[in-house]
Amino acid sequence: MQQQHTGNAQLAHQAQARPDARTKGRSADSGRARLRSHLAALAALLTIGGLATLTAPGAQAAANPYERGPAPTTSSIEAARGPYAVAQTSVSSLGVTGFGGGTIYYPTATGDGTFGAVAISPGYTATQSSIAWLGPRLASQGFVVLTIDTLTTLDQPDSRGRQLLAALDYLTQRSSVRGRIDSSRLGVMGHSMGGGGTLEAAKSRPSLQAAVALTGWNLDKSWPEIQTPTLLVGADGDSIAPVRTHSEPFYAGLPNSLDKAYLELDNATHFTPNTSNTTIGKYSLAWLKRFIDNDTRYEQFLCPLPSPGPTIEEYRGNCPHTS
Repeated sequence: MQQQHTGNAQLAHQAQARPDARTKGRSADSGRARLRSHLAALAALLTIGGLATLTAPGAQAAANPYERGPAPTTSSIEAARGPYAVAQTSVSSLGVTGFGGGTIYYPTATGDGTFGAVAISPGYTATQSSIAWLGPRLASQGFVVLTIDTLTTLDQPDSRGRQLLAALDYLTQRSSVRGRIDSSRLGVMGHSMGGGGTLEAAKSRPSLQAAVALTGWNLDKSWPEIQTPTLLVGADGDSIAPVRTHSEPFYAGLPNSLDKAYLELDNATHFTPNTSNTTIGKYSLAWLKRFIDNDTRYEQFLCPLPSPGPTIEEYRGNCPHTS
């Protein structure tokens, strides 16, 4: 309104100073042009302000840009397959160093950018076939997964930990899918001595984002050095790595300040992780998503702590998570 008033005053002044009709007409036209220019500028400012207001919530929604896949539901994380189509490729032991080869499972989609990666070790005397079910299951939810064979089936946990790290280095530096991986978002997982190796790997490489040990076995019971969010899965009927001498002490031996959890399976054995298992798949996926992807949409499945039920004997942990 002030701009319009000023323009009119200028027009009146020009009319008094130049009584010639043609000059007066030209001055009026010039004043109206300036007025239209001022109004257009004001409209542009209002439009920009409106756009800024409209886009602000979107900027806030992008606070976690690494979410992969649709919003999870209980049925989606319990499913044997997730939303991504999966391909796989074999890794020959002759073409790698530090571990015994394996199989890479990865999402075929390229439109979502890079994915986090997980290396998984089998247990004592076992090969990658014993944990192969986890490869496509996790990959279909948005991870690049390498299930490994170890250098020998008798390798101890400390060796398996080094092999898991060698496998991650291969994935991110030399593998055919390295361009699909965000090398800052890595995790480790393993069964039995591979679970013990998972703890060794997390101890050696604090930059790892997540660790999941399945009915883990290790002579070392205390892990104060570990800085990686760690999920320990034990089995109530495990006679090879009984929870009272393995998974429970492992959990107690982790720092209290760490994001950690202990899941004890009900009516399960040491070898339960060797076949497809909904409870293991569900909580392992939620843990990896929550900490490798920092996808807080999965926090709902971990906090509040899951209650005992038909497949869960006990669940301990710290909530809410701090990472």
